[in-house]
Amino acid sequence: MKRKTHFQFKQFEVQHDRSTMKVGTDAVLLGAWAHVANASRILDIGTGSGIIALMAAQRTAPATQIDAVEIESQDAAQAADNFSASPWGDRLHIHITPIQDFAPSQPYDVIVSNPPYFVNSQEPPNKRRHEARHTITLDHATLLTAVDRLLQPQGTLNVVLPYTEGLQFISLAKQQRFFCTRQYSFRTREGKPIERWLLEFSRKAGATETGEILLYREKLEWSDRYVELTRDFYLKL
Repeated sequence: MKRKTHFQFKQFEVQHDRSTMKVGTDAVLLGAWAHVANASRILDIGTGSGIIALMAAQRTAPATQIDAVEIESQDAAQAADNFSASPWGDRLHIHITPIQDFAPSQPYDVIVSNPPYFVNSQEPPNKRRHEARHTITLDHATLLTAVDRLLQPQGTLNVVLPYTEGLQFISLAKQQRFFCTRQYSFRTREGKPIERWLLEFSRKAGATETGEILLYREKLEWSDRYVELTRDFYLKL
């Protein structure tokens, strides 16, 4: 069977045939869940095909500028093509550089990232996929150090991570004076283990807003919460 080379959303299309990681639920969740509406400047770290940056563009005002950083040249080229083909090409900007070397002129109101997360697990055979999924070129401490440099004082960081890695990230972030202000679990069904955390961090300590998102409520019927979160994007909603 021929693999699908693109993913069609309501207002834009994402080509991902050259991207290391294909369009998946993690990216859609984060792109729909992160609070971006009032941001003037947004940064997407490790943009891949550009899907999270594109979702942010759809959800923000015409004046909002969105930068996307990517180290893989093929992914960056694909993201650039997806940006140009979208309705928001004038405010989406791709930068091919390690985040450690990225030096914008101004800090950001919101930073989003679907970061590498495997630390000790078996390495996949594909080198590009290995680096995208494993914390080889960007470990979480390095990511947080970059965020500390690039985020404005009142800004927020938003990430999506698996269960164990998410809890470890919360602890590591606290050591660097970033506090979890929103923590939502994601599971496929009621009674199943938590598969992902959607996490928001800021420099201000306080109460953490918690919640849960289920993918299905019964059989293959999407839950009301998931439909509410993604209805502006998926064609069939």
